[in-house]
Amino acid sequence: MPKHRSTGRVEPDDAAADAEAFRAAVRGVKPLAQAPVVPIPRKPRPRAPRRDAAVSMENLDEVMPLIGAEQVSGEAALSFHRGGVRLQVLRRLRRGLYPIEGELDLHGLTQSAARDRLADFIVRSRDHGLRCVRIIHGKGSRSGSRGAVLKAGVNLWLRRHMDVLAFVSARAMDGGAGAMYVLLRA
Repeated sequence: MPKHRSTGRVEPDDAAADAEAFRAAVRGVKPLAQAPVVPIPRKPRPRAPRRDAAVSMENLDEVMPLIGAEQVSGEAALSFHRGGVRLQVLRRLRRGLYPIEGELDLHGLTQSAARDRLADFIVRSRDHGLRCVRIIHGKGSRSGSRGAVLKAGVNLWLRRHMDVLAFVSARAMDGGAGAMYVLLRA
């Protein structure tokens, strides 16, 4: 053990003796084999979607035809949310706790007219700062064997629109399975 003065410094003779004692103690020690260091890849940060990269609603049926339209029945409840939307927000939307700031009724329109009107409505609503809107698409009870054509279309079109954060079927008093609440990007 080195001798210390009151100044906290080690005497030079003691330091040399300590170094020699350490070298003697570790003389027979062999270093461990070193494994090559493999860097852990970092997760890429999620990027905010670019406005120009959003799917255009024009000619959307030619790009992606309505697939699975027969899977949506008139009475089926619809629900969708993007990653990052908290379940609490989706729960509040489902309960109708967000004020409805706009509404669009698509009854009686053709698929292409409904798609165009829906795209225009979403863009105008977002531009006016609306946060929650109601879309009335109907249950398709008069569509015959084709089923709920507009409901299936609205389901797919809203999922593709980058300004839509989440949507759920409305409560019975607001249209039930024939309408939906849509939460828009702020």
